[in-house]
Amino acid sequence: MEIKHTETDHKGVFYIEQNGQKLADMTYSKAGDSLIIIDHTAVSDQLRGTGAGKQLVMKAVEYSRKNHLKILPLCPFAKSVFDKNPEIRDVL
Repeated sequence: MEIKHTETDHKGVFYIEQNGQKLADMTYSKAGDSLIIIDHTAVSDQLRGTGAGKQLVMKAVEYSRKNHLKILPLCPFAKSVFDKNPEIRDVL
């Protein structure tokens, strides 16, 4: 599953697309130069149970580490991924 990423000045999205259709996405807002706020995660029924949502969160963690950013997971799903995976809490 390939995860794509687009970003504007103040917002960004990690997403999974198949056949030109977006099947999962996780949006965030930038808060200053060192923080992103994950505000929404959605996964279509086609990808339920595949781990797609967790993969989106993990891609955000990878991006945050690479760019020296912290993450504030306001989205309940993203927060649950952080709660269950202590090894990624360094970006909180």
